[in-house]
Amino acid sequence: MAGHNKWSKIKRKKGVNDAKRGALFTKLIREITVAAKEGGGSVEFNARLRLAVETAKGASMPAENIERAIKKGTGELEGVDYQEAAYEGYGPGGVALFIECLTDNTNRTVADIRHALSKCDGSLGTDGSVAWQFDRKGQIIVDATKYSEDDVFEVAIEAGAEDVAGDGEEFVVTAELPDFTAVEAGLKEAGIEVSSAELTRIPKNEVAVTGKDAEKLLKLLDLLDDLDDVQKVHSNADIDEAVLAEVV
Repeated sequence: MAGHNKWSKIKRKKGVNDAKRGALFTKLIREITVAAKEGGGSVEFNARLRLAVETAKGASMPAENIERAIKKGTGELEGVDYQEAAYEGYGPGGVALFIECLTDNTNRTVADIRHALSKCDGSLGTDGSVAWQFDRKGQIIVDATKYSEDDVFEVAIEAGAEDVAGDGEEFVVTAELPDFTAVEAGLKEAGIEVSSAELTRIPKNEVAVTGKDAEKLLKLLDLLDDLDDVQKVHSNADIDEAVLAEVV
């Protein structure tokens, strides 16, 4: 499992109890609002909204917050007009960074991202400078302590998954975008509980990051995650196991 995926898993585990739940809710509300604005307020007919709502429920967001966010997106309630923006750059050790945002002020967002990068020996790149280094995929997380690898693998591949990887704690099921919804549905129909599901960017090749560079990169990822406008940060970093172990 790639270094940045390991960091993502650590964030999920820490996020259950840490003080960042409010910030997480802010990001989820923005995603729900934008999804409802673009595709309508029905989770049955809007795949992006369905995924956002499922993610919010998995984070224990109150139902009334979810409903309010949907209504803001559909125009039933007054809300902020968010737009999608993506920024590309480089972090410590030369790793590629693809930063997805939802913002109502791009000038503020790019200034905040540039500031975070500059504090950790990173820099902004031009459009297209790193995007080509990632493939757009869907990933589904399953608790490996509840199911056998054979069961998850058989169901996932039969439903159209591209790959299933495990580390003893969780299985990561990867699917091409056209197959993502069918794979998630196939797992659920087989009685396999999905811990989380998301659309993500998977690096085609990884860059090993060790020592001080690894420490700076983890600090940078934290700084970017703390920005309200930043929804997701993708990197091609294979982060040193020893450094990752220090933050668990």
